[in-house]
Amino acid sequence: MDRLGCMETFVKVVDCGQFSAAARALALSASQVTTQVQQLEQRLGVRLLNRTTRKISLTEVGRAFYAECARILAQIEQAERSAQALQQAPRGTLRINCSVAMSPLVVPFLAEFSRRYPEIAVNLAITDDLVDLIQEQIDVAIHETPPASASLISRRVATYRYVVCGSPDYLARRGVPRQPADLVHHDCLRASSNARQEAWRFNGPQGEQAVTVSGSLQTNSTGALRIAALQGQGLCMVPDFVVADDLRAGRLVAVLDEFLEPEHAINVIYPHRQYVAAKVRSFIDLFAASSRQAGARSADARLVDGAVQAAPGGSSGMAGFLSPPQAAAA
Repeated sequence: MDRLGCMETFVKVVDCGQFSAAARALALSASQVTTQVQQLEQRLGVRLLNRTTRKISLTEVGRAFYAECARILAQIEQAERSAQALQQAPRGTLRINCSVAMSPLVVPFLAEFSRRYPEIAVNLAITDDLVDLIQEQIDVAIHETPPASASLISRRVATYRYVVCGSPDYLARRGVPRQPADLVHHDCLRASSNARQEAWRFNGPQGEQAVTVSGSLQTNSTGALRIAALQGQGLCMVPDFVVADDLRAGRLVAVLDEFLEPEHAINVIYPHRQYVAAKVRSFIDLFAASSRQAGARSADARLVDGAVQAAPGGSSGMAGFLSPPQAAAA
């Protein structure tokens, strides 16, 4: 017995005042409608309707039961409308997990996302551990490494490069490293949040190299590495989107670019392919577009900085470490 279906049929019979009219409204046969009402009465052990050949009327118990059934069915209908609205219109709370390296890309993006979708509240957790999305009720994760679980959906939305860079002042004082091995003579600002913390990895004309580095600062914040590099404290290895504006403006200068991997993935990971909530779809689509734009800006910054690197440099002077307008002014 379909309890909910029988309740809906009973309410429709009362509303229509006839079994035949209720059957037409429900696209059922009259015998099916009669059977469902009888099943409901048998289950309850009460008579709900008084029947004559010409009309029906509610019993006292039937009147009270009808009121409760109508209330329950109205609540179910409202719940369905609410669920459909959440699926169709971006609203609700969006729970995001992203890696430390991705946070400088994600956090600024969230301001634009919130302006675009003011009915979505964001809960952001920054960690290098790819947590259990289902168990932790995470809607979407942003990491460099795709998930090991085949049950999760991973979409590669953009790519980025790592860049080794330092301030013109630092490079003027300490010289420009020409080979990865030269880094042993430099103050290397290290990230403590990933496998690059002790050895910086390169892949250039001579193949793969891992150089053990040391320096005066180790932190899990790429923002802190950027600031330290801007202050002339040393060289840092960070994603290019972290320092794109600094490279373009000449505040930082990239080195050893030809020894670095050409690209790393930015993956958006989410639990389900079907029935993706509107808030998740909206985030993924806008973040993918924003990441591609950031990648283009980073590539443009590398081209500008590549022209700067082509100039002669070293500890002998500053001109080789400045962007062309600044160098001309100097």
